[in-house]
Amino acid sequence: QRFFKAVPLPAGTTFRSRTEDLGGFNVAGPKSRELLQRLTNDDLSNEAFPFMRSRQITVAGVDVVALRVSFTGDLGWELHCHAADQVELYRALLKAGAEVGAGPVGSRALMSLRVEKGYGSWSREYSPEYWPQEVKLDRLIKTDKQFLNREAYLAVAEKPARDELIMLSVAAKDADATGGEPIFLPDGTPIGQVSSGAYGYFVEQSLAMGYVKAGTAKAGDKVTVAILGRPHDAV
Repeated sequence: QRFFKAVPLPAGTTFRSRTEDLGGFNVAGPKSRELLQRLTNDDLSNEAFPFMRSRQITVAGVDVVALRVSFTGDLGWELHCHAADQVELYRALLKAGAEVGAGPVGSRALMSLRVEKGYGSWSREYSPEYWPQEVKLDRLIKTDKQFLNREAYLAVAEKPARDELIMLSVAAKDADATGGEPIFLPDGTPIGQVSSGAYGYFVEQSLAMGYVKAGTAKAGDKVTVAILGRPHDAV
């Protein structure tokens, strides 16, 4: 809310927090389209509902704002509805989910999936302290358009990255990195630290995302990650 109160809004635009009014769910996975299509007459095909688009649709008789996004890295939708309809929608999703072998998941499962996909998280991988080119998001910025703080971005756009966000496969068996673990070169030189970590159940590897000083390690280079005080090889 502080952001919207601090910046000028376009003419004719107002801002009101609806945190207490709305609830939401994320339906994700390879069968998420099949699950939701059982509950709606709206077309959820890729052609009718592309990635990163939003629409107002009806799911199980409940009006929702649907966003074609997923933090798991798989096919998925976010569904936002009135708080009074949340229980009704949840029950419908559980029933339809049971028919396709789906069910509720917890935050640790979500963390594992998004790390495996290489999706960064706000306050871990993404923050105002890092430039877009340091988090590999500069490809999404269209400088031929006007946007908030455009001039500030242009001032650093051509500067070389100070740090680099990397993904590591860690030779860890007893414990995975979770964030904050130091990253070293093989000779013991510290070059960065882990921002997120989890076990990737699809690739069957312990994974970590983290920042290292620009130019100190490239894809395929061996490094060391200290987990619970013990060094673990990583690449």
